[in-house]
Amino acid sequence: MTEPQLALEIRGLEKIYAGSKGEPGKHALKGIDLSVRRGSIFGLLGPNGAGKSTTINIMAGLVRKTAGSARVWGFDIDEQPRNAKANIGIVPQEIYFDAFFSPREILELQAGFYGVPVADRRTDEILEAMSLLDKANSYTRHLSGGMKRRLLVAKAMVHNPPILVLDEPTAGVDLELRQNLWSYVRKLNDLGVTIVLTTHYLEEAEELCDEIAIINHGEVVACDSTENLLGQLDEKVITIRPTTPLSSIPENLQNIGASLNKAGEIVVQFNPSKLSIGQILQNVQKDSIEIADLSTQESDLEDIFLQLTSAKKR
Repeated sequence: MTEPQLALEIRGLEKIYAGSKGEPGKHALKGIDLSVRRGSIFGLLGPNGAGKSTTINIMAGLVRKTAGSARVWGFDIDEQPRNAKANIGIVPQEIYFDAFFSPREILELQAGFYGVPVADRRTDEILEAMSLLDKANSYTRHLSGGMKRRLLVAKAMVHNPPILVLDEPTAGVDLELRQNLWSYVRKLNDLGVTIVLTTHYLEEAEELCDEIAIINHGEVVACDSTENLLGQLDEKVITIRPTTPLSSIPENLQNIGASLNKAGEIVVQFNPSKLSIGQILQNVQKDSIEIADLSTQESDLEDIFLQLTSAKKR
């Protein structure tokens, strides 16, 4: 079989959950299309209840789709479910382990489920990568929340899948452990593993992801490279600190929509395609304002996220 160019291919995917006691069902996914390139880090973002976890659970074979098609590493999830599952590792949001099993036992058991020969198992290598080797024989009930989160990642990697899906993997993990986890994710990606990430940490997605899809109310409202998405908002903010704080906005600056912050600084939110920084500074000069300092801020992924999800509110 020729290697697929897409790690994941979703077309017209729908999911309707049945209602109860005469209530209408919930239309969780409304015909979404997604394509994830092999070897990429793909961000799947959206507010709670948007449909991210439903999409992931369908790919993992945990939820049955209502309509549409999905392929994992070229294998149709309906026609070739075993092959599809063998090529994807899922790190779920929920943390659950048998309290009386050790991390080593959990990974060995998981490897057995996937039919990984004993000689090919990488249990200690994975535990070391997740900084869990010193806890390899401890009961999981003695692990901290961060350790349990890392054990979920380790569990998803035992069968060496070419696709690793991380569903909110850094929730409840401190900053140092988060950085360690992302360092290992980058290392895996450098080795060719495709990473699909859902996260509420938008700065994380902005830094890590090559491509990003934003889902809201079961629909894809944006899907593009991170660079192109950030370029969608032609918006900047310039903050000018006068040598003497202002108490009111002069007329020339009022005309370009300037405002004052609590420190008496001039704040202008503008579109560079319509108004240049040079024109703003000319207006400042016209009002004989002496500048002590200035700074600019560009739109980030959070701005795009809020704009797109707000536009789709019903």
